[in-house]
Amino acid sequence: MKKKIIIVGHALRLGGVETSLIGLLQSFDYSRYEVDLFLYLHDGEFMPHIPKEVNVLPQNTSYASLLLPFNQNTFRLKTAKVLAKIYAFSFCKIKNIAGENFVYLLNLHRIAHWFLPKVNTKKYNLGISFLSPHYTLSKKLTAIKKVAWIHTDYSMYALDEKHELVMWKSFDKIAAIGNHSLKVFAQKFPSLKDKCMVVENILPQDFVKRRSKEFTVAFEKKHINLCSIGRFSYPKNFDNIPEITRNLLNHGVSVKWYIIGYGSDEALINAKIKEYNVEESVILLGKKSNPYPYIKACDVYVQPSRYEGKAVTVREAQMLHKPVVITNFPSAKSQLADGFDGIILPMETNAFSIALKDFLKDITLQEKLIHNCKNSDFSNQLEINKIYNLS
Repeated sequence: MKKKIIIVGHALRLGGVETSLIGLLQSFDYSRYEVDLFLYLHDGEFMPHIPKEVNVLPQNTSYASLLLPFNQNTFRLKTAKVLAKIYAFSFCKIKNIAGENFVYLLNLHRIAHWFLPKVNTKKYNLGISFLSPHYTLSKKLTAIKKVAWIHTDYSMYALDEKHELVMWKSFDKIAAIGNHSLKVFAQKFPSLKDKCMVVENILPQDFVKRRSKEFTVAFEKKHINLCSIGRFSYPKNFDNIPEITRNLLNHGVSVKWYIIGYGSDEALINAKIKEYNVEESVILLGKKSNPYPYIKACDVYVQPSRYEGKAVTVREAQMLHKPVVITNFPSAKSQLADGFDGIILPMETNAFSIALKDFLKDITLQEKLIHNCKNSDFSNQLEINKIYNLS
Protein backbone atom coordinates (compact mmCIF):
# COMPACT_ATOMS: atom_id res chain seq x y z
CA MET A 1 0.00 0.00 0.00
CA LYS A 2 1.27 3.46 -0.89
CA LYS A 3 2.18 5.83 1.91
CA LYS A 4 0.15 9.03 1.95
CA ILE A 5 1.81 12.46 2.05
CA ILE A 6 0.21 15.91 2.19
CA ILE A 7 2.19 19.03 1.27
CA VAL A 8 0.87 22.49 2.16
CA GLY A 9 2.01 25.57 0.21
CA HIS A 10 0.75 29.08 -0.40
CA ALA A 11 0.77 29.48 -4.20
CA LEU A 12 3.14 28.74 -7.07
CA ARG A 13 4.24 32.21 -8.12
CA LEU A 14 7.81 32.86 -9.21
CA GLY A 15 10.27 32.41 -6.37
CA GLY A 16 12.97 30.20 -4.93
CA VAL A 17 10.67 28.44 -2.47
CA GLU A 18 8.25 27.62 -5.27
CA THR A 19 11.04 26.32 -7.50
CA SER A 20 12.26 24.00 -4.75
CA LEU A 21 8.68 22.80 -4.15
CA ILE A 22 8.41 21.83 -7.82
CA GLY A 23 11.78 20.07 -7.47
CA LEU A 24 10.46 18.14 -4.47
CA LEU A 25 7.26 17.15 -6.26
CA GLN A 26 9.22 15.95 -9.28
CA SER A 27 11.43 13.76 -7.09
CA PHE A 28 8.86 11.46 -5.46
CA ASP A 29 8.59 7.82 -6.47
CA TYR A 30 4.87 7.78 -7.23
CA SER A 31 4.80 3.99 -7.35
CA ARG A 32 5.41 4.09 -3.58
CA TYR A 33 3.85 7.38 -2.48
CA GLU A 34 0.49 9.05 -2.89
CA VAL A 35 1.00 12.81 -2.72
CA ASP A 36 -1.71 15.42 -2.12
CA LEU A 37 -0.90 19.12 -2.58
CA PHE A 38 -2.94 21.81 -0.83
CA LEU A 39 -2.33 25.35 -2.04
CA TYR A 40 -4.10 28.34 -0.53
CA LEU A 41 -4.37 29.89 -3.97
CA HIS A 42 -4.21 28.10 -7.34
CA ASP A 43 -2.11 30.82 -8.88
CA GLY A 44 1.37 31.28 -10.29
CA GLU A 45 3.66 30.55 -13.19
CA PHE A 46 4.66 27.15 -11.79
CA MET A 47 1.13 25.71 -11.67
CA PRO A 48 1.49 23.97 -15.09
CA HIS A 49 4.67 22.24 -13.88
CA ILE A 50 3.06 20.23 -11.08
CA PRO A 51 3.63 16.55 -11.94
CA LYS A 52 0.47 14.84 -13.20
CA GLU A 53 0.77 12.20 -10.47
CA VAL A 54 0.15 14.81 -7.76
CA ASN A 55 -3.41 15.13 -6.47
CA VAL A 56 -4.01 18.90 -6.23
CA LEU A 57 -6.75 19.49 -3.67
CA PRO A 58 -9.50 21.97 -4.62
CA GLN A 59 -8.96 25.62 -3.78
CA ASN A 60 -10.82 26.74 -0.69
CA THR A 61 -12.19 30.29 -0.67
CA SER A 62 -11.39 30.88 2.99
CA TYR A 63 -7.72 29.85 2.62
CA ALA A 64 -7.38 31.81 -0.64
CA SER A 65 -8.38 34.92 1.34
CA LEU A 66 -5.08 34.70 3.23
CA LEU A 67 -3.28 35.75 0.03
CA LEU A 68 -5.92 37.91 -1.66
CA PRO A 69 -6.44 41.69 -1.19
CA PHE A 70 -8.65 42.75 1.72
CA ASN A 71 -11.62 43.68 -0.49
CA GLN A 72 -11.71 40.11 -1.90
CA ASN A 73 -11.75 38.43 1.50
CA THR A 74 -14.51 36.61 3.33
CA PHE A 75 -15.95 38.48 6.31
CA ARG A 76 -14.20 36.14 8.77
CA LEU A 77 -10.82 36.63 7.11
CA LYS A 78 -11.32 40.39 7.06
CA THR A 79 -11.88 40.18 10.81
CA ALA A 80 -8.73 38.10 11.25
CA LYS A 81 -6.65 40.57 9.22
CA VAL A 82 -7.90 43.55 11.23
CA LEU A 83 -7.15 41.81 14.53
CA ALA A 84 -3.70 40.72 13.31
CA LYS A 85 -2.90 44.27 12.16
CA ILE A 86 -3.88 45.71 15.54
CA TYR A 87 -1.86 43.08 17.40
CA ALA A 88 1.21 43.46 15.15
CA PHE A 89 1.13 47.27 15.36
CA SER A 90 0.91 47.19 19.16
CA PHE A 91 3.56 44.47 19.50
CA CYS A 92 6.04 46.26 17.22
CA LYS A 93 5.47 49.59 18.97
CA ILE A 94 6.03 48.09 22.43
CA LYS A 95 9.11 46.15 21.28
CA ASN A 96 10.38 49.09 19.18
CA ILE A 97 10.48 46.91 16.04
CA ALA A 98 10.82 48.58 12.64
CA GLY A 99 11.55 47.22 9.19
CA GLU A 100 11.44 43.57 8.09
CA ASN A 101 9.59 41.30 10.49
CA PHE A 102 7.27 38.28 10.57
CA VAL A 103 4.96 39.57 13.28
CA TYR A 104 1.88 40.41 11.19
CA LEU A 105 2.07 37.35 8.93
CA LEU A 106 2.51 34.95 11.85
CA ASN A 107 -0.37 36.43 13.79
CA LEU A 108 -2.65 36.61 10.77
CA HIS A 109 -2.35 32.85 10.40
CA ARG A 110 -2.50 32.30 14.18
CA ILE A 111 -5.79 34.20 14.45
CA ALA A 112 -7.21 33.06 11.10
CA HIS A 113 -6.97 29.37 11.89
CA TRP A 114 -9.87 29.78 14.33
CA PHE A 115 -12.04 30.87 11.38
CA LEU A 116 -10.81 28.30 8.85
CA PRO A 117 -12.37 24.91 8.12
CA LYS A 118 -10.55 21.57 8.17
CA VAL A 119 -8.81 20.93 4.86
CA ASN A 120 -10.07 17.34 4.81
CA THR A 121 -10.57 14.34 7.11
CA LYS A 122 -7.95 12.08 5.51
CA LYS A 123 -5.18 10.62 7.66
CA TYR A 124 -1.67 10.92 6.18
CA ASN A 125 1.58 9.17 7.00
CA LEU A 126 3.50 12.44 6.61
CA GLY A 127 2.51 16.09 6.50
CA ILE A 128 4.87 18.73 5.08
CA SER A 129 4.28 22.44 5.59
CA PHE A 130 6.59 24.01 3.05
CA LEU A 131 6.32 27.70 3.91
CA SER A 132 5.75 29.48 7.21
CA PRO A 133 3.42 30.23 8.95
CA HIS A 134 2.59 26.58 9.51
CA TYR A 135 -0.79 26.62 11.27
CA THR A 136 -2.73 24.89 8.48
CA LEU A 137 -0.81 21.63 8.76
CA SER A 138 -0.61 21.94 12.53
CA LYS A 139 -4.31 22.62 13.14
CA LYS A 140 -6.30 21.63 10.06
CA LEU A 141 -4.83 18.34 8.82
CA THR A 142 -4.17 14.92 10.36
CA ALA A 143 -0.83 13.15 9.87
CA ILE A 144 1.15 10.61 11.87
CA LYS A 145 4.23 12.80 11.54
CA LYS A 146 4.38 16.51 10.69
CA VAL A 147 7.36 18.48 9.38
CA ALA A 148 7.72 22.26 8.97
CA TRP A 149 10.26 23.94 6.68
CA ILE A 150 12.62 26.87 7.32
CA HIS A 151 13.61 28.77 4.17
CA THR A 152 15.21 31.88 5.63
CA ASP A 153 17.83 33.25 8.01
CA TYR A 154 15.98 33.79 11.27
CA SER A 155 18.73 35.99 12.69
CA MET A 156 17.72 38.74 10.25
CA TYR A 157 14.13 39.21 11.37
CA ALA A 158 12.37 40.57 14.41
CA LEU A 159 9.97 37.94 15.73
CA ASP A 160 7.04 37.39 18.01
CA GLU A 161 9.09 34.66 19.66
CA LYS A 162 6.39 33.53 22.09
CA HIS A 163 3.90 32.64 19.36
CA GLU A 164 6.60 31.42 16.97
CA LEU A 165 7.72 28.90 19.59
CA VAL A 166 4.17 27.65 20.18
CA MET A 167 3.74 27.12 16.43
CA TRP A 168 7.06 25.36 15.81
CA LYS A 169 6.97 23.05 18.82
CA SER A 170 3.77 21.40 17.54
CA PHE A 171 5.84 19.70 14.81
CA ASP A 172 7.72 16.40 15.00
CA LYS A 173 10.58 17.68 12.83
CA ILE A 174 11.78 21.06 11.58
CA ALA A 175 13.63 20.99 8.25
CA ALA A 176 16.10 23.77 7.48
CA ILE A 177 17.44 24.21 3.95
CA GLY A 178 21.05 24.59 5.10
CA ASN A 179 23.40 24.37 8.07
CA HIS A 180 23.44 28.14 8.65
CA SER A 181 19.64 28.38 8.67
CA LEU A 182 19.48 25.49 11.15
CA LYS A 183 22.16 27.00 13.39
CA VAL A 184 20.56 30.44 13.74
CA PHE A 185 17.08 28.95 14.19
CA ALA A 186 18.37 26.71 16.99
CA GLN A 187 20.02 29.74 18.62
CA LYS A 188 16.66 31.54 18.58
CA PHE A 189 14.78 28.51 19.86
CA PRO A 190 17.23 26.25 21.74
CA SER A 191 14.44 24.06 23.10
CA LEU A 192 13.68 22.97 19.52
CA LYS A 193 17.25 22.05 18.57
CA ASP A 194 16.70 18.29 18.81
CA LYS A 195 13.80 18.51 16.34
CA CYS A 196 15.88 20.24 13.68
CA MET A 197 17.45 18.63 10.63
CA VAL A 198 18.87 19.81 7.30
CA VAL A 199 17.03 18.99 4.08
CA GLU A 200 18.66 20.83 1.19
CA ASN A 201 16.49 22.28 -1.58
CA ILE A 202 15.86 19.63 -4.22
CA LEU A 203 16.14 21.41 -7.55
CA PRO A 204 14.74 20.13 -10.84
CA GLN A 205 17.93 20.12 -12.93
CA ASP A 206 16.37 18.67 -16.09
CA PHE A 207 13.54 21.20 -15.82
CA VAL A 208 15.99 24.13 -15.53
CA LYS A 209 18.12 22.97 -18.46
CA ARG A 210 15.14 22.20 -20.66
CA ARG A 211 13.49 25.57 -20.03
CA SER A 212 16.78 27.42 -20.66
CA LYS A 213 16.50 26.25 -24.29
CA GLU A 214 12.90 27.36 -24.88
CA PHE A 215 14.00 30.61 -26.53
CA THR A 216 17.22 32.49 -27.21
CA VAL A 217 18.26 35.72 -25.53
CA ALA A 218 20.80 37.77 -27.47
CA PHE A 219 22.75 40.11 -25.20
CA GLU A 220 25.25 42.51 -26.79
CA LYS A 221 28.69 40.90 -26.80
CA LYS A 222 30.51 44.24 -26.61
CA HIS A 223 29.57 44.41 -22.92
CA ILE A 224 30.06 42.06 -20.00
CA ASN A 225 26.50 40.96 -19.34
CA LEU A 226 25.55 40.44 -15.69
CA CYS A 227 22.28 38.97 -14.47
CA SER A 228 20.52 39.02 -11.08
CA ILE A 229 17.14 37.53 -10.18
CA GLY A 230 14.91 38.00 -7.16
CA ARG A 231 12.19 39.97 -5.48
CA PHE A 232 12.76 43.73 -5.49
CA SER A 233 13.09 43.97 -1.72
CA TYR A 234 15.60 44.96 0.95
CA PRO A 235 17.19 41.50 1.44
CA LYS A 236 18.17 41.23 -2.24
CA ASN A 237 20.15 44.51 -2.18
CA PHE A 238 19.29 45.38 -5.78
CA ASP A 239 19.06 49.04 -4.77
CA ASN A 240 22.89 49.10 -4.61
CA ILE A 241 23.39 47.70 -8.12
CA PRO A 242 23.28 51.16 -9.79
CA GLU A 243 26.13 52.45 -7.59
CA ILE A 244 28.18 49.29 -8.18
CA THR A 245 27.58 49.65 -11.92
CA ARG A 246 28.69 53.29 -11.86
CA ASN A 247 31.87 52.25 -10.05
CA LEU A 248 32.58 49.58 -12.68
CA LEU A 249 32.00 52.02 -15.54
CA ASN A 250 34.26 54.58 -13.90
CA HIS A 251 37.01 51.94 -13.83
CA GLY A 252 36.60 51.26 -17.54
CA VAL A 253 34.63 48.02 -17.22
CA SER A 254 31.80 48.01 -19.78
CA VAL A 255 28.88 46.13 -18.25
CA LYS A 256 25.17 45.75 -18.73
CA TRP A 257 23.38 44.48 -15.65
CA TYR A 258 19.99 42.83 -16.20
CA ILE A 259 17.70 42.42 -13.20
CA ILE A 260 14.73 40.07 -13.35
CA GLY A 261 11.99 40.31 -10.75
CA TYR A 262 9.36 42.51 -9.20
CA GLY A 263 8.47 43.96 -5.83
CA SER A 264 8.08 46.96 -3.56
CA ASP A 265 11.61 48.35 -4.10
CA GLU A 266 11.18 48.94 -7.83
CA ALA A 267 10.71 52.71 -7.44
CA LEU A 268 13.81 52.90 -5.21
CA ILE A 269 15.91 50.96 -7.72
CA ASN A 270 14.72 53.19 -10.58
CA ALA A 271 15.55 56.29 -8.53
CA LYS A 272 19.07 54.96 -7.91
CA ILE A 273 19.48 54.18 -11.62
CA LYS A 274 18.76 57.84 -12.40
CA GLU A 275 20.91 59.11 -9.50
CA TYR A 276 23.97 57.25 -10.79
CA ASN A 277 23.17 57.95 -14.45
CA VAL A 278 23.23 54.27 -15.48
CA GLU A 279 19.97 54.12 -17.45
CA GLU A 280 21.77 52.45 -20.35
CA SER A 281 23.64 49.98 -18.17
CA VAL A 282 21.15 48.73 -15.55
CA ILE A 283 18.07 47.18 -17.14
CA LEU A 284 15.02 46.10 -15.17
CA LEU A 285 13.46 43.28 -17.16
CA GLY A 286 10.52 42.80 -14.81
CA LYS A 287 8.83 39.52 -14.00
CA LYS A 288 9.72 36.60 -16.29
CA SER A 289 7.85 33.30 -16.19
CA ASN A 290 10.95 31.67 -17.65
CA PRO A 291 14.16 33.40 -16.50
CA TYR A 292 16.49 30.55 -17.50
CA PRO A 293 17.35 31.68 -21.06
CA TYR A 294 18.50 35.00 -19.54
CA ILE A 295 20.78 33.19 -17.09
CA LYS A 296 22.08 31.03 -19.93
CA ALA A 297 22.86 34.11 -22.04
CA CYS A 298 24.65 36.14 -19.36
CA ASP A 299 28.40 36.12 -18.74
CA VAL A 300 28.24 36.20 -14.94
CA TYR A 301 25.40 35.63 -12.50
CA VAL A 302 25.49 37.96 -9.46
CA GLN A 303 23.54 37.61 -6.21
CA PRO A 304 24.37 40.78 -4.20
CA SER A 305 22.05 39.95 -1.27
CA ARG A 306 22.19 41.40 2.22
CA TYR A 307 21.00 38.03 3.52
CA GLU A 308 19.60 34.74 2.22
CA GLY A 309 18.39 31.42 3.53
CA LYS A 310 19.79 29.68 0.49
CA ALA A 311 19.34 31.34 -2.90
CA VAL A 312 17.80 28.90 -5.36
CA THR A 313 18.76 31.17 -8.28
CA VAL A 314 22.44 30.71 -7.43
CA ARG A 315 22.08 26.94 -7.77
CA GLU A 316 20.15 27.36 -11.01
CA ALA A 317 22.93 29.54 -12.45
CA GLN A 318 25.47 26.90 -11.43
CA MET A 319 23.35 24.25 -13.16
CA LEU A 320 23.62 26.35 -16.31
CA HIS A 321 27.42 26.52 -15.85
CA LYS A 322 27.71 30.22 -15.10
CA PRO A 323 30.40 31.92 -13.03
CA VAL A 324 28.53 32.95 -9.89
CA VAL A 325 29.32 35.91 -7.63
CA ILE A 326 27.65 36.37 -4.24
CA THR A 327 28.15 38.78 -1.37
CA ASN A 328 29.47 37.63 1.98
CA PHE A 329 26.04 37.39 3.63
CA PRO A 330 25.88 35.28 6.81
CA SER A 331 24.96 32.01 5.05
CA ALA A 332 27.25 32.56 2.03
CA LYS A 333 29.67 29.76 2.89
CA SER A 334 26.81 27.25 2.90
CA GLN A 335 25.71 28.54 -0.50
CA LEU A 336 28.83 27.68 -2.51
CA ALA A 337 32.47 26.63 -2.24
CA ASP A 338 34.37 29.91 -2.54
CA GLY A 339 36.81 29.77 -5.44
CA PHE A 340 35.54 26.38 -6.62
CA ASP A 341 31.98 26.71 -7.96
CA GLY A 342 31.51 30.41 -7.30
CA ILE A 343 33.12 33.33 -5.54
CA ILE A 344 32.23 35.31 -2.41
CA LEU A 345 32.95 39.06 -2.41
CA PRO A 346 32.72 41.68 0.38
CA MET A 347 29.30 43.03 1.28
CA GLU A 348 30.28 46.72 1.47
CA THR A 349 29.44 48.44 -1.82
CA ASN A 350 32.82 50.00 -2.69
CA ALA A 351 34.77 46.90 -1.68
CA PHE A 352 32.36 44.74 -3.67
CA SER A 353 32.77 46.99 -6.71
CA ILE A 354 36.57 46.72 -6.64
CA ALA A 355 36.51 42.96 -6.12
CA LEU A 356 33.91 42.47 -8.87
CA LYS A 357 36.02 44.58 -11.25
CA ASP A 358 39.01 42.33 -10.59
CA PHE A 359 36.93 39.18 -10.99
CA LEU A 360 35.46 40.29 -14.32
CA LYS A 361 39.00 40.72 -15.63
CA ASP A 362 40.12 37.32 -14.34
CA ILE A 363 39.13 35.04 -17.22
CA THR A 364 41.20 32.15 -15.85
CA LEU A 365 39.24 32.08 -12.60
CA GLN A 366 35.93 32.36 -14.46
CA GLU A 367 36.86 29.40 -16.66
CA LYS A 368 37.78 27.39 -13.55
CA LEU A 369 34.36 28.06 -12.00
CA ILE A 370 32.60 27.11 -15.24
CA HIS A 371 34.58 23.87 -15.48
CA ASN A 372 33.77 22.92 -11.89
CA CYS A 373 30.08 23.70 -12.35
CA LYS A 374 29.97 21.46 -15.42
CA ASN A 375 31.34 18.62 -13.32
CA SER A 376 29.08 19.10 -10.29
CA ASP A 377 25.55 17.99 -9.44
CA PHE A 378 23.50 20.78 -7.90
CA SER A 379 20.14 18.99 -7.84
CA ASN A 380 20.46 17.50 -4.32
CA GLN A 381 18.34 14.65 -5.61
CA LEU A 382 19.36 12.28 -2.79
CA GLU A 383 17.73 14.58 -0.21
CA ILE A 384 14.41 12.93 -1.09
CA ASN A 385 15.60 9.92 0.94
CA LYS A 386 15.45 12.03 4.11
CA ILE A 387 11.79 12.67 3.40
CA TYR A 388 11.14 9.00 2.71
CA ASN A 389 12.74 8.16 6.07
CA LEU A 390 10.38 10.55 7.84
CA SER A 391 7.32 8.87 6.41
